[in-house]
Amino acid sequence: MKVIVCGAGQVGWQIARHLSRENNDVTIVDNNPALVQRATDTLDVQGVLGFASHPDVLDKAGAADADMVIAATYSDEVNMVTCQVSHSVFGVTRKIARLRQQTYLERQYAGLFRREHMPIDVIISPEREVSLAALKRVAYPGAFDVHEYFDGKALLVGMTLQAECSVLNTPLRQLSELFPTLRVMVAGVRRGKRLFAPEPEDQLFEGDQIYVLTDARDVSRCFEVFGKTQARQERVLVIGGGNVGLSVASMLEAQPERVRVKVIERDRGRAEIAADKLERSIVLHGDGLDAELLNEAGITKTDAVLVLTDDDKTNLLAAVRAQSLGGKMSIALINDPSLVPLADALGVDAYINPRALTVSSILRHVRHGRVRSVYMVGDREAEVIEAQVLGTSQLADRAVRDIQFPEGALLIGALRKGEFLKPTGSMILREGDLVVIFSLTEDVPKVDELLQVAVEFF
Repeated sequence: MKVIVCGAGQVGWQIARHLSRENNDVTIVDNNPALVQRATDTLDVQGVLGFASHPDVLDKAGAADADMVIAATYSDEVNMVTCQVSHSVFGVTRKIARLRQQTYLERQYAGLFRREHMPIDVIISPEREVSLAALKRVAYPGAFDVHEYFDGKALLVGMTLQAECSVLNTPLRQLSELFPTLRVMVAGVRRGKRLFAPEPEDQLFEGDQIYVLTDARDVSRCFEVFGKTQARQERVLVIGGGNVGLSVASMLEAQPERVRVKVIERDRGRAEIAADKLERSIVLHGDGLDAELLNEAGITKTDAVLVLTDDDKTNLLAAVRAQSLGGKMSIALINDPSLVPLADALGVDAYINPRALTVSSILRHVRHGRVRSVYMVGDREAEVIEAQVLGTSQLADRAVRDIQFPEGALLIGALRKGEFLKPTGSMILREGDLVVIFSLTEDVPKVDELLQVAVEFF
């Protein structure tokens, strides 16, 4: 498949990396020569310098025979025009655009993106992805990360183990004996700075950060086993009333069970906009780092604090300040993945990485056949891949114990005829099964080989 990725920032670079590794013909376009150079130096891609919306630039990138254009520049308008030009001039059949401005996505303007007007086949909204992720964090306060698989039938949950965990110092192989009906698999363990795929004899220790895949019906039991309590979050404070904060507050207002929401926004104009658009939420104008204002917002009675400004460092500091004043749980928006370890060191309960969410969302719409979604863990340290077992792959009609998974990879879940299955050594994978595999980044190419033998790319 020939793909043109427009925008060589973090999102575009990650998409190009994934697609080029799957033997696709990828060209990346950007008007920043340093970003184009970085992409061509580190990835197996071609680079074109110029504005992605210009017809001559797209022509140079090979749009005339491209199968797909992914417009992921920093400008919504450039992304839209890129899709329009790709369609009208070059006849590209599949066009994906990242749009950040929520106005474009409002229901009354839905007709804008019909083929005869603005031909965009798939719209990715980072704000919406972040908002949905924030709701999951609020819904599962015992987790620092939550991601859905098998269309919501299974959840990947990240948890930090504390002394209350009942299975500390217990070999993982004994979990099945202790809890025979619990459908959960420990996928990855972060101990100190090291992330690894555990062996059956490995034990869990206090302070470990673990990723588990669990049947959605077993989430409550899963949290209990690992020493986490689940309580409904009735009072939520949102710091940052921009696009993301406003979207989150609106979604919280729409929840079936009422959530009391307060929003703090430093910019008066944006605070007034938020106050006009929100129906039941209280909007306060001021600095989210101001202790007096946080106390006025009732920080000691707040169940969760979502810090969603456009500045990572402000988000980290505000999350820490809120906790120090009595906030029960803090969740920070962090764009720069290199700051995630700092969030852990500062005691921030959970974080949301918009870039990783956007990449995962785009890849869901790009992949055909075997790979359905990819979720990146940490600073690109590992990937959790959902894929379909094809009859020609090395997974089909083989017992799990006989499949040569690389050392850093682990099969953590399967779905057959709509039913979640916890993998065992004797399980035989069948054509059509869906599987979830946890893999350290360096072992992803080997996992890819297991999935793609004799597979036709679309």
